[in-house]
Order: sequence, then structure tokens, then C-alpha cells
Amino acid sequence: MKWFVRSLVGAICLVVLAVLGFQLFKTQIAEIAFKKAIEANVGRDASTELPDGLHVFMCGAGTPLPDPLRAGPCLGVIAGDRVFVFDAGSGGTRNLTRMRFPLGRTERVYLTHLHSDHMDGLGELLMQVWVNGQRAEPLPVSGPRGVDEVVSGFNAAYRIDGTFRTAHHGAGIANPAGRGGLGETITLPAGPGSRAVVLDENGLKITAFSVSHAPVEPAFGYRVDYKGRSVVISGDTIYDPNLVAVSQGVDVLFHEALDPEMVGAMHDAAAAKGADHLAKILDDILTYHAPPVDAARAATEAGARQLVFYHTIPPLPSHLLNDYYVRDAKKAFDGKITVSEDGMVFSLPADSNAINRHDGFK
Repeated sequence: MKWFVRSLVGAICLVVLAVLGFQLFKTQIAEIAFKKAIEANVGRDASTELPDGLHVFMCGAGTPLPDPLRAGPCLGVIAGDRVFVFDAGSGGTRNLTRMRFPLGRTERVYLTHLHSDHMDGLGELLMQVWVNGQRAEPLPVSGPRGVDEVVSGFNAAYRIDGTFRTAHHGAGIANPAGRGGLGETITLPAGPGSRAVVLDENGLKITAFSVSHAPVEPAFGYRVDYKGRSVVISGDTIYDPNLVAVSQGVDVLFHEALDPEMVGAMHDAAAAKGADHLAKILDDILTYHAPPVDAARAATEAGARQLVFYHTIPPLPSHLLNDYYVRDAKKAFDGKITVSEDGMVFSLPADSNAINRHDGFK
């Protein structure tokens, strides 16, 4: 018993000394931790640590609704040594920076459609790519009809900012000739089953295809193929046979989804509190987003190997909600289902069957 008491007293003393030591030296400890973090992260390019293949950085898995785990829609894609961004939702650019995505090497942005949540972070993205890449010409931004108007608006909004950055950093860093973006319209053939290859070079192919998001029209999804690996990004859509057709045999289908029951509960709560405008919006959005079970059905019919939900509605601030969100989807799709959140990186090495995932924030 005496031995136990002595051991307990000794342990308590060690704890007290540790606490006192931390309080006495916490500034020095913080400085050491800060310097280690700087050494490990500043100037680091995550792409140099990845094998040749197709890699998707989830920089925005959310919607306009606030979600602590998800920024606005945004996916960074690396195919070999080529770098692209699909959609530019608010907060996405900062997440890409945290994930050490090679922003300066971005060669093009592809927008799925012109809803604000898919492009309200475009100004920040254009500015960061411009300065980090020391670009000598504007960044191409491809998307549906109207993309040139959107890009011109951001160029105008950031013009004054650009003059300040050139004056401060010099033209060698912030070349005024490379500021902003250049909107380029993607026009697909008319009629059902609409699609077009928008890039086909050195084993990399990007296909744009129409999806159903009425009254938003046109609205696109994209398929990316590289060295035997493939991903599809749905954009905003309901269940769409064209998406199923284009997605045949895809490795990973990134599909938006809205849970009608969960949104219905939000609608009822808003109506009960007299927030009729909010109740109407929540009722309206049911008609142009896919329930998780429909996204799962599309994945099954396409023969997709994995299904990743993004643009998740409603927000899922706790992981405990994920199983509830996919309860019906699991019955419709036998493959792996992931409810994505910001920071996830999906890696598909070339000439391999592997689909790996890691945390890009670490």
C-alpha cells in the first residue's frame, strides 16, 4: 500500500512539474512547433509526392448552406503533370492552398454551371493562380454559355487589386498581362445524350456532357480519363441517363446529392417558425438535386467502382449523420460509398486498379 501511495504521489508530482514546465516555456515550445510546421509545409508541392496517375483534391464538398466540414463546390484534379480545377466555390482556393495543391500550375478552370455557389470563389482563385504561377496570360475558364460574362465581371472586380499587387511585388511576380481569366464557352451538340471531348492530348481526355438541372441550362458534368483511370464529376443534377451513359466503367463517380427527408424536416421547421421564404426555397431545391439513392442507382447502372458524395445537402456537421445520409444508397449500390468532406484526396495510380484516399490537410 505504501508503494502505491508513493507511486501515486510521484506521478502527481511529475504531472505538476510538466504543467509548470509548459507554463514556463510555452512561448519557446510554440516557437519550435511553428518553425517545424513552416519547414514541413511552406513551399511544399503535394503533386511531387504522388505517383503518376489521376488525383482528385476535394477542395469543396459543400453547398451554399454553412457547413464546418465543407466549403463551396470545388475539385482540384492532377493528371500526370497537368493541373485543373473544376468549379470554384467559396473557400475552395484556401483549401487547395492548405492541401499544397500546385495552384500556380493550374492550366484551366472548368465550370459545371453558373449558379453562384459554383463560381463565387473564382476571383480569389484567379488571383492566386496569377501570382503563384507568375502567369503571362489570363487563365482560361471554360464553361456553359455565359461564362465569358461571369469571368469579365470578376476581372473588373479585381482590376484595382491587381494594380496594387503589381506595384507591390513587381511585374516579375504579378505580370499585369497575366491577371484574371479568359472565359471560353463550351457548346455541346443539341438533343439528348449531348457530350463533347474538350481536351484530348497525350493520354488525357476530358469530356463535357449535359446534365439535368432545370431551370439552369446548360449545366455540365465532366469525365476525366488518364492512362486507364477515370473519374466523373456530376455537377448539379437529378438522376440523368446521359450521366449514366458517359460514366460507364468509371473508377470513381463524384455525385451531388440531397436527402429529401432531411431537407423536408428543415422545411417543416422553417414553416413552423413563420420563415415562409426559407420554407419555399427548401421546397424548391427538392426538384433539381438527386436523392442519394438516385445517385447510387446511377453509379450501379454505370458500373462505377466507387461512389463519392459531394455537394451534400443538407450540411452534415457530424460524422454520425453520414450513415443516416447513405441509408438508402447502400441498398442501391454495392461498391464503396464515401460522404466526402474538405481535405480528402483520392489517388488513382496509372495502370493500376488501386483507389487510395488520404487527408490532404496533413
